[in-house]
Amino acid sequence: MTFTRTLTLYVSRRFAAMTVAMLAALACLVALFDLIELLRRAATRQDVTFGLVTQIAALRLPFVAMQILPFAILLGGITAFWRLTRSSELIVARAAGISAWGFLTGPVVVAVMLGVVATTMVSPISSAMLARAERLDAQYLRNTSGITALAGGRLWLRQADPGLEPQGVAILSGRPVPFANLRPGEAFRLDEVSLWRLSADDRPLARVEAGSAVLQPGHWLMEDAVIFGADRMPSPPQRLVMPTELTPARIQDSFASPDTLSFWALPDFIDVLEKAGFSAVRHQLQYQSLLALPLLAAAMALLSAGFSMRSSRRGGVGQMIGGGVAAGFALFVIDKVTGEFGEAGTLPLIFAAWAPAGAGFLLASALLLHLEDG
Repeated sequence: MTFTRTLTLYVSRRFAAMTVAMLAALACLVALFDLIELLRRAATRQDVTFGLVTQIAALRLPFVAMQILPFAILLGGITAFWRLTRSSELIVARAAGISAWGFLTGPVVVAVMLGVVATTMVSPISSAMLARAERLDAQYLRNTSGITALAGGRLWLRQADPGLEPQGVAILSGRPVPFANLRPGEAFRLDEVSLWRLSADDRPLARVEAGSAVLQPGHWLMEDAVIFGADRMPSPPQRLVMPTELTPARIQDSFASPDTLSFWALPDFIDVLEKAGFSAVRHQLQYQSLLALPLLAAAMALLSAGFSMRSSRRGGVGQMIGGGVAAGFALFVIDKVTGEFGEAGTLPLIFAAWAPAGAGFLLASALLLHLEDG
């Protein structure tokens, strides 16, 4: 028992060290190519410095590490197990009667822990840094100017309208005011505002025209708002307060990629999108993919063991390792394909997010069962 536990800890340390080293190497390699691409895009812009380009590439680094974590586990595991097999350490252990399932428990736990840490701790950091990188990219390297470039400078927002019974929908349109031009105490303001209030079955009920709408905590405040009812007759200008769940951060996030939202922020944001009548498929798929990441990490750890523990005396080691790398990339392709089908609504979201991880785990388990018992 003590010998098995000691061997498991030893194999786990070797596996963890090689995985972390592989993750650092792959992340730096991808970041280098990303930096080269950013430099190419910045070559024609005189106001973009090398320091700014480096900052954007560095801000993307945690996101890159999140994306390549499964491959780092696969390649790091293959390297670690191949070295242990080449030095006959695993061969001697198995000859002494220790099952592969015994000393693989530690590496699988390490892989699961890496997946959990990536989902719960790295994801918030990655999303915040990626959002900052996207804003810098849009400001300095693209020809757009964020949400103010939409629809001729007008911003369109849709939200639930709790002022209607049953709850309806409100659609706002206006020109976002730059932050530098906001009045004291204002966090977000729209000028030249038009508001359409619709029933639950999308039947128009009223239209509101106002010079501006200020987003305050929990509500929109419109001064001198003119309401056009079903009879199309304008009301006298009045002050209108409309409840909302929107915040400046949520408005900005609604135009961003789901990758710029952390694991902890996704459930609430999905709820806001669904209440407003928007599709939250991409965000739900991102959330389920993050939940499935620990299982995918465990599958990669088992897959690396199954394709690298073959004795070098039996030959075919290179083919086995190549097969493991190919299987990992095949799993990556399947993950992307099922994700596309999930976003299109062809596959259920749960299946699209969890099927690649589950299939890889079953494939790796079957391979190990064959090598160990068959």
